[in-house]
Amino acid sequence: MPDGRPEPDSLATHVGGRTCQCMESMLVFDREAVRRHRDRAAGTVELVADVLRDAAERLLDRLDDTNRRFVDALDVGGRGVVAPLLRARGMRVVSCDLSPAMAALNGGPSVAADEEFLPFAPASFDLIVASLSLHWVNDLPGALIQLRQALRPEGLLLASLPALGTLSELRTALTEAEAEIAGGASPRVSPFPELRDCAHLLQRAGFTLPVADVEDIRLLYANPFALLTDLRAAGETNAIRQRARSAPARALFPAALARLPVEDERVAVTLRMAVMTGWAPGS
Repeated sequence: MPDGRPEPDSLATHVGGRTCQCMESMLVFDREAVRRHRDRAAGTVELVADVLRDAAERLLDRLDDTNRRFVDALDVGGRGVVAPLLRARGMRVVSCDLSPAMAALNGGPSVAADEEFLPFAPASFDLIVASLSLHWVNDLPGALIQLRQALRPEGLLLASLPALGTLSELRTALTEAEAEIAGGASPRVSPFPELRDCAHLLQRAGFTLPVADVEDIRLLYANPFALLTDLRAAGETNAIRQRARSAPARALFPAALARLPVEDERVAVTLRMAVMTGWAPGS
């Protein structure tokens, strides 16, 4: 916006809950807004490629724990970062993303696809990687079931999600600042899943040997407004269906950012990444 303030929907990551597709009131996320945000971010995501690559490499480190050789991989929402890493490991890679513009960044075969309605035939891949890309899905159990069906017998899913504790510093700062300025606070960073829920989701979707663990990535900013810029650049802006449509008070974001903790003269926030691994059942 010309005055430098974020748009009303320009805050932080939100994690999908479990919903019933047939009940409109239960849908948490505006999927059309998610697509628009990712379309817009396709031109800016390079600004946050280092963070996305760090998260992807941590996820792909799990491949070093198995002697299984993977040939055909699906990259779900890799934002131009995951597919090159998989190809460097000698795999054939197909990429998909809700945004056609974002899917095209992957430098190889790609398709625009909704994670809730995947177009892939059963047993198409022996590896699926979803690095920080499933947290805007309304029906996460359903999406995981579709991913399992797209795997060959004994194929592997590697996925990561922001977990409870992610952006907790920003959540607290925004709540306190808005309560002080407006006398009340509206939710601007939605809940994230607990780690124990992640393994349960894999089990519920029919994966065997489901495992979930957590890694913390600490992000430091000399300029606190750069945090908001990075969230927007990554396509991680608010797409909750019930989000406020009016502009927040001009003083809100400066007041909130001033409350963030400081480490080594830089503001600090946490990305708590739940890493999920699960295998498709054998034939």
